[in-house]
Amino acid sequence: MRGFGQRDPGATGTSEAPLSDVSLLKTIHRLWPYLWPKGRPDLERRIAIVFGLLFVSKVFNALTPYAFKWATDALADANADALTSIGKGAVYFTLLMGAIRIISVVLMQARDGVFAAVAMNAVRRLATDLFVHMHELSLRFHIGRKTGGLTRVLERGRNAIETLSRLVMSTGAPTLIEMVLVLGVFIYQFDWRYGAVLIATLAAYFAYTTFATNWRIAIRRQMNDSDTDANQKAIDSLLNYETVKYFGAEQREAARYDKSMIQYEKASTYSYVSLSVLNAGQTVIYIIGVTVMMTMCVYGIRDGRNTIGDFVLINAMMIQLSQPLNFMGTFYREVRQAIIDIETMFSILAQSPEIKDRPDARPLVVDAGRIVFEDVQFHYEPARPILRGVSFTAEPGQTIAIVGPSGAGKSTISRLMFRFYEPQGGRITIDGQNILEVTQLSLRAAIGMVPQDTVLFNDSIGYNIRYGRWDATDAEVREAAQLAQIDKFIDSVPDGYAAQVGERGLKLSGGEKQRVAIARTILKGPPILILDEATSALDSYTEHEIQEALRRVAKGRTTLVIAHRLSTVVDADEILFLDHGRIVERGTHGQLLALGGHYAGMWNRQREAAEARARLLEAEREAAAEAAAD
Repeated sequence: MRGFGQRDPGATGTSEAPLSDVSLLKTIHRLWPYLWPKGRPDLERRIAIVFGLLFVSKVFNALTPYAFKWATDALADANADALTSIGKGAVYFTLLMGAIRIISVVLMQARDGVFAAVAMNAVRRLATDLFVHMHELSLRFHIGRKTGGLTRVLERGRNAIETLSRLVMSTGAPTLIEMVLVLGVFIYQFDWRYGAVLIATLAAYFAYTTFATNWRIAIRRQMNDSDTDANQKAIDSLLNYETVKYFGAEQREAARYDKSMIQYEKASTYSYVSLSVLNAGQTVIYIIGVTVMMTMCVYGIRDGRNTIGDFVLINAMMIQLSQPLNFMGTFYREVRQAIIDIETMFSILAQSPEIKDRPDARPLVVDAGRIVFEDVQFHYEPARPILRGVSFTAEPGQTIAIVGPSGAGKSTISRLMFRFYEPQGGRITIDGQNILEVTQLSLRAAIGMVPQDTVLFNDSIGYNIRYGRWDATDAEVREAAQLAQIDKFIDSVPDGYAAQVGERGLKLSGGEKQRVAIARTILKGPPILILDEATSALDSYTEHEIQEALRRVAKGRTTLVIAHRLSTVVDADEILFLDHGRIVERGTHGQLLALGGHYAGMWNRQREAAEARARLLEAEREAAAEAAAD
């Protein structure tokens, strides 16, 4: 029975969705191995102990009203002459009642303490399984989802497992045992009519609770949707803090967030109103049941069938039952909500990774690092082809540059190399091995990546460099930093390698982040290197410095350079010009300029733009010099 002023357990924004009996049973079936840990004798022993403590504690709990009855009867039978001697009996029964309560409470707390390890083991195992599975899902899945929504699913699912295991063992099973014991006491101590009234009361109570809860689900679903929407807007806005500041959009972001919170406010208010209706109905049903049984006992006392102690016994039994009955009122709702949240977790676990290792997949063996693209065709959507028969060969130690306009499919080549996606036609081989036939882990271990937008973990500089090879020594980390020309910067900051880089590395400049990315790639030491627009976001001076570091990294490695600035690839062994998913030109820098085609046109446009920028800077410097002279 919610009643009694308890808060709504769903006010935290637990996810709600329609749940059929079939899906409910399916979810419980999938969850059961986590709640009953086979192969863990220590946890199985704990479960056996929990059930033993549960039964014994409830037996002692049922004896408490009897001690109350005996003490009451002893006092009621007292007379003026024998009050002292009979009063001692009442005192003994009162002390017995206190002792029984203490034992019952201690046993219940011991039960919860013993079961805690089982519950938290289930939470850890399922949450970890989901976390691992999220990393196994394809890039397509993560691009189509909001990070805030995924973390919310993980958080709610984790809380739901803990809630469900706690409710089942500390509320559901104990309450069921207690109801059976109370029913047995009423039938044994009184007669079947009392048992019938109790059964009718409980049936009406649970029927009303089920009906009212199902009515509230739609209200709660709207509240949770608003809560999720507000949470995602907040995360998105805070992650883009600088962009918000650039455009002075604080008020607009606040308005967007407040719009979601207004919906949450309305739905939450309606939810609490419906909770009051639910509480009132439950309390009325309970009071009617208690009143009927106590009235029956009053007539029994008048007819000599019952004693005053029996009257007290009924009241004490029903008051004692009201506590677990109170929690049973929430049990249906919380279990249903927990199952829905867990079902959401399982719906993600049920999604098969788009990219899987084949059963006979072997580790990639890189002897030389020869990369071959053979008529590779790829699309994200069938109606929009991205690569249309791309073929090229990167010989061991060569640097192959891939250039072209935006949307030509340049970055898609790097994603296919890492097997974030798989081509719909053709094949990609490394030293003659089809990358679809090797393990993803070994493939990615053989390739180093320096992307355009380096995103760092919110940890130390040393942690982010060591991410390239976790078992590297401190000396190897320092050597990688030196080769990447970031060692002097690290030594200049107060905490050195322990300095924190901030969320997504925002405490570092673009060049510093790129050097960290280069350092961890050096530390990884891969035979194949991919540079995906690695310097396009940097200024010319920083770009020159980073290019020097990249040349050292690429030395002796097969390297694919994906670039927009043609000035960064003039030394490549071969340059491929990609346009609308096809290689339309290929050759060295000089050959392509002599050809006078797409590459030469882009080169001339970029050179003219660079010269215009240089002239503008020179004019600004002259104007500044004249102003200073005046």
